Amino acid sequence: MRKPLWFTVGIALALLAGAAILGGGYHSPPGAAAQAPVTLKMQASWPAALTLYDNFTMFAQTVEKMSAGRIKIETLPAGAIVPAFEVLDATHKKVIDGAHTWAGYWTGKHKAGILFTGGPGGTFGMDYVDVLGWHYDGGGFELYQEYYKNVLKMNVVALPILPAGPQAFGWFKRPIKNLADFKGLKCRQTGIAAEVYTEMGMRVINMPGGEIMPAAERGLIDCAEWVGGVEDLRFGFHNVWKYHYTPGMHEPVTIGELLINADQWNRLSPDLQEIMKTAAHATLFRWWARWQKQNAEAIKELADKHKVQLLKTPDDILLEFLKAWDRIAKREAEKDPFFKKVYESQRAYAGLVVPAKRFMFPAYDFAANYYWPVKK
Repeated sequence: MRKPLWFTVGIALALLAGAAILGGGYHSPPGAAAQAPVTLKMQASWPAALTLYDNFTMFAQTVEKMSAGRIKIETLPAGAIVPAFEVLDATHKKVIDGAHTWAGYWTGKHKAGILFTGGPGGTFGMDYVDVLGWHYDGGGFELYQEYYKNVLKMNVVALPILPAGPQAFGWFKRPIKNLADFKGLKCRQTGIAAEVYTEMGMRVINMPGGEIMPAAERGLIDCAEWVGGVEDLRFGFHNVWKYHYTPGMHEPVTIGELLINADQWNRLSPDLQEIMKTAAHATLFRWWARWQKQNAEAIKELADKHKVQLLKTPDDILLEFLKAWDRIAKREAEKDPFFKKVYESQRAYAGLVVPAKRFMFPAYDFAANYYWPVKK
């Protein structure tokens, strides 16, 4: 029986991505659009020592294999050309061809940026698959491009690529038993989370990841949030603080982005653009699976080797965070039409899938508690 066109195309793309991920080369089929090899210089917002940067290099390697060398990406760490928080403007101005970063950094320009990362609370309880579903089946991806092109007036194209969550509540110099203990502390936070924690009574300081340890060692901050797990282990926070709390509600689902200068993007042939998109999708899922194992190993090392006290974040703090975020989001939606459009789009999508998944899926801790009871 003759297969429909969508079936044939789907099988071809799956084989294409699989060959790249497994290390096989891909060669352009006869008749593919001919284009001279392209080299794109891109910079990350994080140091090369972090696994977040590994996501960046995995993408670059996958693109080169899938394109048979027709696209090469030169990956650069934070600060190589511009400071970590300036990669968006640098991409727009063609100082660099692209960036590996996080849309939450642009909330100072427009707060809707945080919504494209998954948002505080996962945005209405969505998980990673839900948020990606909103992007690709709920109109989110189109809003994402509109955010950069029409709202920020930035000449860039954005692709979701980096699933860096769920993130921990953070590191503290002393135990945090309730919301009262939390208030008044001077803590590194960034983006919209900094606004939420300020509303909750914390004194926040915004700084790139690479500046956290020097500030902690000098006693300039009492606590810090970065990512959690293996990322925090590599930064060495356990050498300064011994109280580590998880989870947080600020980034239970957080997705970083790949930014590409739109002029450079438009110069790519359609097949190369599709390779870039497919490589970003493949990298997101493949890297995320490995990262969860790395996080589990890191948690064990922090507890067993470094004697860190791994503690659950008090529920009253998590609940107050959601309430504070809802107040901020409501205020922002009332004054900004684009924020409201994105926020309501997410709520509508979440209103469909979250209740359905809660009904269909067993709770994660149901089987987990049966096989791995929580130790007191």
